[in-house]
Amino acid sequence: MLDLKQIEQAVNIISIEKKIPKEKLIEIIEAAIKTAYKKDYSTKDEEINVRLDLQNYNLEITVEKTVVKEVTNSATEISFEELGDDAGDYEEWDIIELDVTDEINGEDGWESFWRIASQAARQVIIQKIGDSEKEKIYDLFEWKEGQVINMKVEMVEWWKVIFDYNGNQVVLPKSEQVARDAYTPGARFFLYVAEVSKNETWTPKVVLSRKRPEIVTAIFAENVPEIGDGIINIDNVVRQPWVKTKLLVSTTFEEIDAVGTLIWQKGIRVKWVMDELSGEKIDIIANRGDIREILKKSLSPAEVIKVDVDEKNESAICYILPTERAKAVWKNGLNVNLASKLTGYRISIEDIEQKEKPKKEEK
Repeated sequence: MLDLKQIEQAVNIISIEKKIPKEKLIEIIEAAIKTAYKKDYSTKDEEINVRLDLQNYNLEITVEKTVVKEVTNSATEISFEELGDDAGDYEEWDIIELDVTDEINGEDGWESFWRIASQAARQVIIQKIGDSEKEKIYDLFEWKEGQVINMKVEMVEWWKVIFDYNGNQVVLPKSEQVARDAYTPGARFFLYVAEVSKNETWTPKVVLSRKRPEIVTAIFAENVPEIGDGIINIDNVVRQPWVKTKLLVSTTFEEIDAVGTLIWQKGIRVKWVMDELSGEKIDIIANRGDIREILKKSLSPAEVIKVDVDEKNESAICYILPTERAKAVWKNGLNVNLASKLTGYRISIEDIEQKEKPKKEEK
């Protein structure tokens, strides 16, 4: 039979460490014993009850039966004749419980039964602990989706980085990490709360990220009050993590320089964000409604001489000096690809000779 004192100790430890009510753990163990009994000793029609009393170290397994004059289903019914001397205590259609605990303990295979029940209970408890941890993390981040939170690295285990958040462990998975970040215990990082949701079975899900482009917007918002006040808008952001980000920014206030506000005096604001992103380069482009000007600036740091735009097909040819091509295209075409994603235009780069440089670009 199960060692009930040992189970009590385990329940107490798990309840304290994982903050799971003892009653819930007892229900899990009872359910596991019930499942094991139905598998080895019962039929699908039988109603089994399991009661585990850890205060008095008692376990009871019973089978419910309905008292009838004539049995038609032995799995759910019992006759007065079968009740023998106890028949007088019942009326027809009464529901009684027959204690079968001793029958199980007397069986030759009882050791196997209790081993299976113990394994089932252990598996369910592990699952419930995992579910409880997920629920706790969900509650912590339920109202923080789309924000960044500064956290400290607690430990690094193979592919995952574990952060401390108000005494709770949260995991940054490999898929959301940035290779250039130095994840070492004690280091602090901003993590972007990318998703907080529950699926159709109400299983909680929290996704934290260092890789998604939205983290750049959220970090800027932490350090640029004009964003929170609605003075500066970040209209679009595209990113190659730890390499380069491009931002398209605007404002409805004519006297405000949106780009200058994000850069600030001596570049202090943009430098703070770049440092937080492990030195990632950031290009900030003003969105003043002129697509030619936006396309020009989107290829920064290259100087674009002129732009031909096909608005209907959302494509553009940007003309540059041959000496600017490396800057415009950059490594593996990264710069021009980011510019294309930022503007929504398919961009072609064409060289133009110095003598062809026009005095004034045609609008």
